[in-house]
Amino acid sequence: MAGNSQRRNRRTSNKKGATVGSGGQRRRALEGKGPTPPAEARKGHAKQRAANARARRTASTQSRRPSGRGAKSTAELVAGRNPVVEALRADIPASAVYVQQFIDNDERVREAIKLATDRGIPLMEAPRPELDRITNGLNHQGLVLQIPPYEYAHPEDLAAEASDAGEDPLIVALDGVTDPRNLGAVVRSVAAFGGHGVVVPERRAAGMTAGAWKTSAGTAAQVQVARATNLTRTLEAYQKAGLTVVGLAADGEVELHDLEALAGPVVIVAGSEGKGLSRLVGETCDLRVRIPMPGGAESLNAGVAAGIVLYEASRRRA
Repeated sequence: MAGNSQRRNRRTSNKKGATVGSGGQRRRALEGKGPTPPAEARKGHAKQRAANARARRTASTQSRRPSGRGAKSTAELVAGRNPVVEALRADIPASAVYVQQFIDNDERVREAIKLATDRGIPLMEAPRPELDRITNGLNHQGLVLQIPPYEYAHPEDLAAEASDAGEDPLIVALDGVTDPRNLGAVVRSVAAFGGHGVVVPERRAAGMTAGAWKTSAGTAAQVQVARATNLTRTLEAYQKAGLTVVGLAADGEVELHDLEALAGPVVIVAGSEGKGLSRLVGETCDLRVRIPMPGGAESLNAGVAAGIVLYEASRRRA
C-alpha cells in the first residue's frame, strides 16, 4: 500500500524538469522564435488597439468630395505580399497596413511590418473574412495596404505657383490618358525639367493611384496634379490668363524645334497613344506641334512625348 501511494504521489507531482520520453520538447521550446514583433502588431497590446482605432477613424471619414480646389479621390487598396512590400519600399503614402490574423510570418510579411513601423503607419490585425470583404475577394495573401485619398490641386493653382515664383507657367495637360504609369512618368518629367504641374480630366482619365505614385519615383510628393471638371474649359481659362496652349499631334503644323512658344507661358497637351487629342481639345489648342521621328515610329506614348517637349522647353528657358 505504501509503495502504491508513493507511485501516485510521483505521478501527480508538480516537480519541474524533463519527463521520461519527452523527446526533447523542452529543448525545442527554448529555441529562439525570432525578434519580438512591434507593439502595434501584437494582438491585444494597447498600442495595437490605438492604431486600429486610428485606422478605423481614417477609413470612416474617407468619402469622395466634389471636384475643385482641394478635391480628393477615393481611398485605394493594394493587396498581396509582393505589391504591398513594393509600395512600401517606394514610399507610397499609406494610412494603414492590414495583417491577417495567424498569418504565415515569412520574409515579405516581416519586411512589410518593419517598413510600416519605421514610417509610423498603423498596423491593423484582421481575420481573413474581413480582408476578403474589403478587397472584394482579391488574392490578398494576408496583407493589404490602404492608400489615403489623393488631394488634387485646382488648375488655377498651377499657374499661381509659377507666378509666385516669378516664372512663366510650364504645365502639362493630359487628354484621354488612362494608364496611371503614363501619368506617373509625366509627373516625373515635370519635376525633372522645372514644370509647375499636371492637369488631368475628372472622368475617363488616369488618377494618382499607387501605380502612378510608383512610376513617379517619389516626385509626386513635390509636383501638384490638378483635376479639371472639363478640360476644354480649363484650357480656355488658361488662354484667357495669357498661356499658349500647345497640342502634341503626329500631323501637327509646327515642328518642335520651331516652337518659340515654349520659351513663354505654355500648356503642353498630350493625348492618348491610340487616339491622340480629342476633337474639342485639338480645336481649342493655339498650336499643334509634331515631334520629328526619323526612325519611322507612328507615335509616342504620352509620358515619352511630354518628356521630350518638356526638355525642349527647359533648354529654351535656361
